[in-house]
Amino acid sequence: MKIALFTETFLPKVDGIVTRLTKTIEHLVVAGDEVLVFCPEGAPDHFMGARVEGVPAIPLPMYPELKLALPSLAVSGALDAFKPDLVHVVNPAVLGLGGIYMARTRQLPLVASYHTHLPKYLEHYGVGLLEPVLWELLKAAHNQAQLNLCTSSAMVEELSDRGILHTALWQRGVDTELFRPQLRSEAMRRQLLGPHDDQNALLLYVGRLSAEKQIERIRPVLDALPHARLALVGDGPHRQQLEKVFAGSATHFVGYLGGEELAAAYASADAFLFPSSTETLGLVLLEAMAAGCPVVGANRGGVPDIVTDGVNGCLYDPDQPSSLTEATERLLGNPNQRETLRQAARSEAERWGWAGATAQLRRFYQQLHNHHRPQLQLVA
Repeated sequence: MKIALFTETFLPKVDGIVTRLTKTIEHLVVAGDEVLVFCPEGAPDHFMGARVEGVPAIPLPMYPELKLALPSLAVSGALDAFKPDLVHVVNPAVLGLGGIYMARTRQLPLVASYHTHLPKYLEHYGVGLLEPVLWELLKAAHNQAQLNLCTSSAMVEELSDRGILHTALWQRGVDTELFRPQLRSEAMRRQLLGPHDDQNALLLYVGRLSAEKQIERIRPVLDALPHARLALVGDGPHRQQLEKVFAGSATHFVGYLGGEELAAAYASADAFLFPSSTETLGLVLLEAMAAGCPVVGANRGGVPDIVTDGVNGCLYDPDQPSSLTEATERLLGNPNQRETLRQAARSEAERWGWAGATAQLRRFYQQLHNHHRPQLQLVA
């Protein structure tokens, strides 16, 4: 098949959406599909056999890592020259709305996928009153598609409750060859610790340093566990504020890591803390679990799809201020249980390869291509 992907975020940005897209593109091409990607400018012209069309974009003032790309006649011409069998719009915003319009006017099968829980982000940026308006805009955009994919069962349920039609679950995926326990090393522990001594426990966070990730919730954990150390891997617009929040604590701002360095960071930590309660899935949790790092995540959104409390990790209640500290103490307090959680986490991750997730996506694509009509029953 010939698939046109419209995405608001792509390389060189580093986040869970880009990881999913790059792995999906890789496996689509290996399976014999042709892929054309429309994304904000700055990406390479080709990626893993797919052609990439960069679109002029402007950075968001509050979040310069995110860029808004405006669809143009050049995009329309490139799409017509490619002659796709199907259009897939990822997190439709501005460029994605152009993709929706072009698919509808050309009567092409249209898939949309929901990866970022934007309505829940608004309260973290002081504009929570706009949440109902944003839901209406999202509903109007997504209901143009014959299929709306979500990355967790919680998001399937919430989007359906909000009036978004034709929802289905796009199964999770993780690279279990890259993220593996064998990469644990003392050298990486020292790198993560920075200027701090190696005491009882090395806590790890990986991801964007942004307000909606609620990273400041980890500070009380450090206050309650004076021998614990924290490594924050990643960067983002909230870094300066977080440096103030964690001032005086044993916290090291590591910056971005990638590839085997990132995999070794997961494997070398004693616990992975992911306080965000706005996740549609939480890919970094799966990466940590694949690396054999015990995890603590919020009992909210897509996280419970991955983490079963007391079986392969620990869940905390984001509505209870002390719950994250209690869950972390529970995880760290029993070395034998922690080892059991570590092994169970790896076993859970091994169930979810990118090849299987992409094979499921291709089945969805093929059904839409073969039976393109407004109402369609889709089976994963």
